[in-house]
Amino acid sequence: MLPKIKHDNPDACISCNICLTSCPVAKASRLYRGPKLNGPALTRLRKLVEDDDPMVKYCSNCKNCDRVCPSGTSISAFNMKARAEYFKNNKHDLADLILGNNENMGKLMTSIPFISGPAANLGMKVARVTKMIERIGVTSDAPLPSYAAMNFATRFKMIKQPSCSTKVLFFPGCYVNYNEPELGVTLVEVLNRNNVEVILDKRLMCCGSPILSTGYLDKVEKHAVNNVAILKEYAQKGIDIITTCTTCSLFLKQEYEELFNLPEIHDYKDHVWDAMEYLMMRNSKGALVKSFGAVKANVAYHTPCHLRVQGMGRPSLDLLRFIPGVEVEDLQAGCCGLSGVYGYKKDTAPIGKIIGTTLRNKLTDSDADFGICECNICRLQMQNGTHKSAKHPLYLVLESYKKRSS
Repeated sequence: MLPKIKHDNPDACISCNICLTSCPVAKASRLYRGPKLNGPALTRLRKLVEDDDPMVKYCSNCKNCDRVCPSGTSISAFNMKARAEYFKNNKHDLADLILGNNENMGKLMTSIPFISGPAANLGMKVARVTKMIERIGVTSDAPLPSYAAMNFATRFKMIKQPSCSTKVLFFPGCYVNYNEPELGVTLVEVLNRNNVEVILDKRLMCCGSPILSTGYLDKVEKHAVNNVAILKEYAQKGIDIITTCTTCSLFLKQEYEELFNLPEIHDYKDHVWDAMEYLMMRNSKGALVKSFGAVKANVAYHTPCHLRVQGMGRPSLDLLRFIPGVEVEDLQAGCCGLSGVYGYKKDTAPIGKIIGTTLRNKLTDSDADFGICECNICRLQMQNGTHKSAKHPLYLVLESYKKRSS
């Protein structure tokens, strides 16, 4: 990765405009005049006068601008801070309140196992079909993720793990906790088969991505301070931290620093791993269990923006090469466009839909049985309108292990 400079210095931007050429939103809509102008350039102006330009709503925080910036400027962080400043003088709409409080909504919707989740899903389906959901500023074009019948924390208690000398802390995030606990269960089984025991800490909060997208920067900071202190505890014990979403891993080791300059991040950031990255790290040390059975599958891989910006390569592609029978097509489709809350808000969803056209078309035209991607939100976009499912690559890894052991 490019070296980062002081994150609150807009003068680090040299106005080269390379960020504009890489911005998927600027390519899809003239409502957004680009990351440089909305971020560093107008940040200089905002130090002198108040600015209520609604353009701040259109950054999707995909971080492609950060990835290509030759001076290492945290352009997206300036954009997110500008959005928070905008809402000091402008009211949030109801969609911000609902979509930004995803963790609290998840807790509520999975509070009664096998009852509250299915009931909530039915209600959301009716609201979407009747377009009632649009009255609160949420699009009816993109299906919201469904809630699980039982949250991950409850399911985790039922897992009987072997006692292993190597232990890791799992940061499930709100999506695994309340929408796809099966992914968390899969991670635990894969790591157990690699002689790694998984720890769960209930004190951890959502990384803050959806909250940041809706402009509640002060709330994100509370999540950051809480999570940083807990992750530091585990890192000091030599325990690695694993995520199954590249957005979560990005927030934990990079976004918190860019947004809040929390020095404690450096005490643990080298211990944070994406799940597939962690498995490949173990492979480099000769510790990856390669008891892989053949899996006949033709899959199409999408690279998330939030993986690219972390500079970890593409560990999923490296790992899937070990599994006999798996054929992988690299879609090379750019940004998915959903970008978390961005693709669900009525005023930005049309832009997200345009951005995601290349990905959806390539997946639809592909001979692949299904798509694979590490990002939870990207997988939702891959499924929307393509009539193909999208899975986390960990499911293929576990299926291969089971084939060999059966």
